[in-house]
Amino acid sequence: MNITSFLIYCVIVTFTPGPTNIVILSTVQGFGIKKAMGYSYGATIAFGALLAISAILNTMLVAVIPKILIVMQIIGTLYILYLAYQIYKMDTSGSTEKQVTTFRSGFIMQFVNPKVVLFTMTVIPSFVMPYYTDPRLLAIFVAIITAIGFLAFVTWVLFGAIFKEILMKYQKLVNVSMSLFLIYSAIMGSGLVELIGR
Repeated sequence: MNITSFLIYCVIVTFTPGPTNIVILSTVQGFGIKKAMGYSYGATIAFGALLAISAILNTMLVAVIPKILIVMQIIGTLYILYLAYQIYKMDTSGSTEKQVTTFRSGFIMQFVNPKVVLFTMTVIPSFVMPYYTDPRLLAIFVAIITAIGFLAFVTWVLFGAIFKEILMKYQKLVNVSMSLFLIYSAIMGSGLVELIGR
């Protein structure tokens, strides 16, 4: 197993901007570190659960993965677009905090986030299972990848906290920018670009 390639893949996917990271950044800007960490905890638990599901059910799901991914992409795209709208109107909506910045929302987001679903369904079978199949070793790899994901979320929380004053000064611009990033993530994750290119 090439540990370097494995770690590079995990770090790039988890640390680069995606729907979860963008919502975390926006949450810090709008509601503070505590709310963002609550969202991050939910996202981390769901991330670990998806990795565990991938490790346990990989061989049984081979025949139906394409169907699952299509359904998740549709649901994920709609949910991400909904989040984009919530972030866009964050400064004028009193209900946004309950809808977007909760532990539960962070948990659900991971299950409908195409980037996360694709990553968790590919990292274990591509990098780990060709070399290790012992359940205890798979559990260790799931824990390692989950820890990398949590570090990525915390990094985005810290980034948001450090630049909070700048983000607050340009709140509307930041909200619009974050919404556009989420819309971009939804389009890229849904496979629409591939369909248009054909």
